[in-house]
Formats: sequence, structure tokens, C-alpha cells
Amino acid sequence: QVQLVESGGGLVQAGGSLRLSCAASGGTFSTYAMAWFRQAPGKEREFVSVIRWRGGVTSYADSVKGRFTISRDNAKNTVYLQMSSLKPDDTAVYYCAASRYGSPTMYSGTSSYHYWGQGTQVTVSS
Repeated sequence: QVQLVESGGGLVQAGGSLRLSCAASGGTFSTYAMAWFRQAPGKEREFVSVIRWRGGVTSYADSVKGRFTISRDNAKNTVYLQMSSLKPDDTAVYYCAASRYGSPTMYSGTSSYHYWGQGTQVTVSS
């Protein structure tokens, strides 16, 4: 059973930065696509970014493009989300997700992911 544990969330002022980490165990991390989603109160869970299993190919939601960077360290079974120029609209619970499909076609859909972390809160104050 794959387990994902997020860390790095917290309270930050607008314009600040945070780096989220997601440590994976129990599976073959290097073969998974890894993604970040977020969910704000009263809203649906939304796609943030994905990094595919090979070549570090990445995709981002338009709302975070140019501000967030996803990366992975297969030696540490960890995926990161570096968040910069944070805005109050970025406030949400951030979830790490893993897909057994190394390069899922519908990468922005929650149904493409088989394993989820418990989430970490990010709050951006204005």
C-alpha cells in the first residue's frame, strides 16, 4: 500500500513563499506520475501541477503557472512544490497524489490518481 505524507504548509503573507514536500512509501515511486491538488473551503478539489515519471515533464494550472514549480527526487521518494508570489486565493488544503499511470492522459482529473495524502494547510494572509 502506497502512503503519501505531505509537509511544509503554514501561514504566510501575500507575496511570500513556501515549499511543500510529499514523502512516499510502499510503492515504486519512480514509476508514478506525482501531482498536487488543492481544495479551498466550499470548493471542489482542483489540479495544481503534475510531474510525470520520466524526464521530469511537468504541467501546471494556469492560475499557478510562473509562480509554482514542481520537482521530484526519486532517490528520496519525494515530490516538492515550490510556491512563490503567493496570493490569498492560494489558501487551501494542498494534497499530494500519485498515479500508477506514469503519464496520465487526464492528468488534471482526480480520477487519474490512485493514492492520496492527508493534506497540508496553506494560508496566505493579505
